[in-house]
Amino acid sequence: MPTVATPSTSPRRGRPGYDQESVLQIAVTVFNRHGYDATSMGMLAEELGVSKSAIYHHVPSKGDLLRLALDEALVPLEAIGDAAQAQGGSTIERLEYTLRSTIRVLLDRQPYVTLLLRLRGNTEVERNALDRRRAVDRRVTDLMVAAQAEGRIRADVEPRTTTRLMFGMINSLVEWYRPGGPATPEQVEENAIAMIVDGLRARD
Repeated sequence: MPTVATPSTSPRRGRPGYDQESVLQIAVTVFNRHGYDATSMGMLAEELGVSKSAIYHHVPSKGDLLRLALDEALVPLEAIGDAAQAQGGSTIERLEYTLRSTIRVLLDRQPYVTLLLRLRGNTEVERNALDRRRAVDRRVTDLMVAAQAEGRIRADVEPRTTTRLMFGMINSLVEWYRPGGPATPEQVEENAIAMIVDGLRARD
């Protein structure tokens, strides 16, 4: 996850002392604080301490900032399915890999995933992102269905409902987890996997 670039000198009007990554990161903070719809380019300029024209030096519009921010969450989430398939192993092993990787993305890119999870679908950019998110969810559901057909997970669970429940728990991390808190990322990951995978695994 990119770190915030701190300007070495006070940014000049129209020529900001930020690069696109740092502008994006600050924009995500403001989007999450006020909501995307309620955030204006003027508010972003005030937060950055630059003029609105200085922001346009980096991105053409607020919608482009949103698109770039959502890609920070969606691109790594989309890559998980391909990586799980490439690594091989049993369906339950691929499911565990997928869930572990998803948790790591959420913890590593928490502000960006928070923005993704709060989308309302009011713009084309948002609707496209929601479609991509649903495609990620479907790949996990398909993996659940395959694991159940192979007898790897319990027969008494409904795969689609269970996928929603799993993601409901995992996605809640963006609301309560804070770096430096009592639970380390590794502990969060292990606890979640113990609850989900061990609970789903078929018993002999």
